[in-house]
Amino acid sequence: MAESSKDVTPRPEAGDVTAPSVYTSLIEPRTGIAEVVAPIAGFGVTFSNLFRPVVTEQYPFERVPTQPRYHGRHQLNRYADGLEKCIGCELCAWVCPADAIYVEGADNTPDEQFSPGERYGRVYQINYLRCIFCALCIEACPTRALTMTNEFELAGPTRAGLIYEKHDLLAPMGEGMLAAPHPMAPSTTDTDYYLGAVTGTTPEQTAWVAEHRPEDPTLPAASRTASTIAATTASTTAATTAAGETR
Repeated sequence: MAESSKDVTPRPEAGDVTAPSVYTSLIEPRTGIAEVVAPIAGFGVTFSNLFRPVVTEQYPFERVPTQPRYHGRHQLNRYADGLEKCIGCELCAWVCPADAIYVEGADNTPDEQFSPGERYGRVYQINYLRCIFCALCIEACPTRALTMTNEFELAGPTRAGLIYEKHDLLAPMGEGMLAAPHPMAPSTTDTDYYLGAVTGTTPEQTAWVAEHRPEDPTLPAASRTASTIAATTASTTAATTAAGETR
């Protein structure tokens, strides 16, 4: 097909000194004041930032708080009386895309009741060499036993040290909590625990621990809390009864 003369660029004749060359520079040389100002203009961005507020965080000397929903180290939570929320269902391990969680469940017994219901997490491990902090395990947990803290400093000298065990992940004992194992609060079910009906340690629980583990360090504070809760409950019940009789 013949090419249209409209689309064809004329070829230069042989020996034409005006023909473009690949060696021809496309940058026009600076002249006059532009030649003098050019070195200074290169520092324009640097000079403009000298007068802006400093935003650099001087970590670790200055620590900036993380966001409330930051995905940090995991935590195994407890109920108000000290029983563990984990029921050993292994859903967190199954949903983990990095295979970073290992759980072994076991049955609760009358002498070793670690969580409300039938089962508890006997072994719980999280390998932080694999964890991608996606929080899918948090969404899968049916009892809100597993949550994420704002702690992000997880570096360590050994690889084995980055495999956290259950005792590393358990939440600290709160004021008035009684260390497990111990029986559930009287006349309650695991559903009552989940719905927040259990608000603290009961005298029956502290009496059981006093009989089986009298040297438990959490017993004195738990006993005081149990007495306070029992007195408050009794006064509330009496006031409600009196109000009903008045009506």
